[in-house]
Amino acid sequence: MRHGHGLRKLNRTSAHRLAMLRNMTVSLLRHEEIRTTLPKAKELRRVAKPMITLGKRPSLANRRLAYDRLRDRGIVAKLFDDLGPRFAKRNGGYLRILKMGFRKGDNAPLALVTLLDRPETDAAPAGDEDKASKKKTKKTEQAAAS
Repeated sequence: MRHGHGLRKLNRTSAHRLAMLRNMTVSLLRHEEIRTTLPKAKELRRVAKPMITLGKRPSLANRRLAYDRLRDRGIVAKLFDDLGPRFAKRNGGYLRILKMGFRKGDNAPLALVTLLDRPETDAAPAGDEDKASKKKTKKTEQAAAS
């Protein structure tokens, strides 16, 4: 029986699994949203949550520990300068895992992993409205010309 063995092996060696989860954590912290398979997403949660908790208390020891685990200076800086203060009032639950259906080739269940409390970008919707209005004006100009 597997009592007390909560780790998913994901059909990988321990070194490959460690490297994969490290890379996925760095990607998640960089882009704040990634798409992966559901078992990998659930295992990623066990790695990424402690990193964000570490970023909430800025100290030299915590920065060194984060760098040891992530191996990316830019992400460590973002973790302590941006993400740590953003999640300072939250007591866990930093990630959201949404099921996205199944992958086309092998029918593997997919998941979208996002960080909560993402800053809203108002520039993107305004740009979409501008594009839509330009398309309408082009169509009306073409119709008037013919």
